Amino acid sequence: MVIEFDDVQDLVSPVVIAAFEGWNDAADAASGLVDHLIEQWDAEVIGAIDPEEFYDFQVNRPIISTDVNGHRRLTWPTTRIAVARPAELERDVILVRGIEPNMKWRQFCAELLAACDDLGAELIVTLGALLADSPHTRPIPVNGTATEPELVDRLNVEQSSYEGPTGIVGVFTDACGQLDIPAVSYWAAVPHYVAQPPCPKATLALLGQLEELLQAPMPLGDLPEDAKAWERGVDELAAEDEDVADYVRALEETRDTADLPEASGEAIAREFERYLKRRDTD
Repeated sequence: MVIEFDDVQDLVSPVVIAAFEGWNDAADAASGLVDHLIEQWDAEVIGAIDPEEFYDFQVNRPIISTDVNGHRRLTWPTTRIAVARPAELERDVILVRGIEPNMKWRQFCAELLAACDDLGAELIVTLGALLADSPHTRPIPVNGTATEPELVDRLNVEQSSYEGPTGIVGVFTDACGQLDIPAVSYWAAVPHYVAQPPCPKATLALLGQLEELLQAPMPLGDLPEDAKAWERGVDELAAEDEDVADYVRALEETRDTADLPEASGEAIAREFERYLKRRDTD
């Protein structure tokens, strides 16, 4: 076993929320959400994968730093597991925050799933982000898939039909399906012309999907204001380049035409329901 846990009290119907830096994480939108939840929920790190088995340290180098007491400390690239007990949820949350491994992906997934099973996980949610022809001025699209037909119907998502190269999120989600572990995967479509991290608007869009999934308001923190500031910044950059501005307008027209039927129906209803739930909680 390459994961050792500190003492952990029994968890209540825990759900896993997992994200990994790297190929699966355009603009750090997915890993940024797990970081956000760890901070907002004051989650406790209870364990980590031994990186020796899975990471090439010439690709993902350890970082040396000085702590607040003046001691030199070496931090190794790895995948950490934290536990949160949010007051707004009727269940506990296991937060997995890591880096896409360089080696032994099947063993990595097996070890991680074994750890989730030891903690009593009932559902696994993986998060990802990809670059797409998505205008920054419109809501960030989020695509959801699930491993089981019951989840597909209940959550109004799809069974994945993607074919092509995949990353650790795809491999980890597939491993869940092979073992009949209920799993959902949400992917945000980050505008490809502003690919540099962070992208708080995409992180906020993923957070909205978690709200729908868990049927409870999620802590927003500074994300709404950060998302507005990010959009204003991209607006300013686009205004300085006529070609970019024309390209954004073309993306907007394509997106508006495609979304027109939905914009007046289910999308507005879902957003209004989410608003009401958050207002009642506040």
